[in-house]
Amino acid sequence: MSAIIIGVIRVLTLLPYRIRVPVSGWVLAHVAGPLIGYRQRVRDNLGLIFPEMPDAEKERLARAVPNQIGRTLAELFSPRDLIKTAAQTPVTGAGVAAIEDARQAGRPIILVSGHFGNYDVVRSVLIQRGYQVGGLYRAMNYRGFNDFYVSRIAQVGTPLFLRGRRGMGEMVKFLKSGNTIALLIDQHMSAGAPLKFFGHTAYTALSAAELALRYNALLVPCYGVRQPDGVSFEVVIEDPVPHGTPEDMTQALNDSLERQVCAHMEQWLWVHRRWKSQ
Repeated sequence: MSAIIIGVIRVLTLLPYRIRVPVSGWVLAHVAGPLIGYRQRVRDNLGLIFPEMPDAEKERLARAVPNQIGRTLAELFSPRDLIKTAAQTPVTGAGVAAIEDARQAGRPIILVSGHFGNYDVVRSVLIQRGYQVGGLYRAMNYRGFNDFYVSRIAQVGTPLFLRGRRGMGEMVKFLKSGNTIALLIDQHMSAGAPLKFFGHTAYTALSAAELALRYNALLVPCYGVRQPDGVSFEVVIEDPVPHGTPEDMTQALNDSLERQVCAHMEQWLWVHRRWKSQ
């Protein structure tokens, strides 16, 4: 299985980047996505969250969401082109000055995003601006594919920390030294807190907020928002989340992501089973 997936990716990389990205989106939307049930998962999640959404809109998103996933995968496996794209990406938002002040002061920064747009564009943009940014990743099920994936995202920047006890220890040490780490918080965590996302209970890890409180780090929502041309981005750095309880801080992160998803519905991972019961 790993060899087949890697082979398909290598074939796609023979195409010019501005063709490769939309072609990858088309393949996932019209070939791979329907075969692995992505369209139905999108319909199911939208039916739960937006029961009054017209069927025509659900069908549009059932095609558009896999298209966005395919584009993102093509970008993640094209690190040199992703870096070039990031170099031309504008950075906006009320939190830009705050993270720069923190960097100058040597204060730790925790960047938090979700499976939305292309989260690695944010990491690349800030690395190119002089930030030391470490990323936390989750191992893939297939060893060969995981090694291939890590070899690609490592070209965007290091260090990378494998989710687990050892990786978390290395990441905390890196953060305590006044550096920046990038985390995603929109996956179901059965041991997480029962917070709200789109009005429904979504078990969410509190670790980002807990680290921010423990090490006096800035906790900042950020997003790589895909633009209408389908290949360029805008990086949005929002105001830092005020320190409070871990639950309140993490709920603020969920609310921030919800607002971004509402503004760009097709850019979030609606195929994820986010609202599982504990």
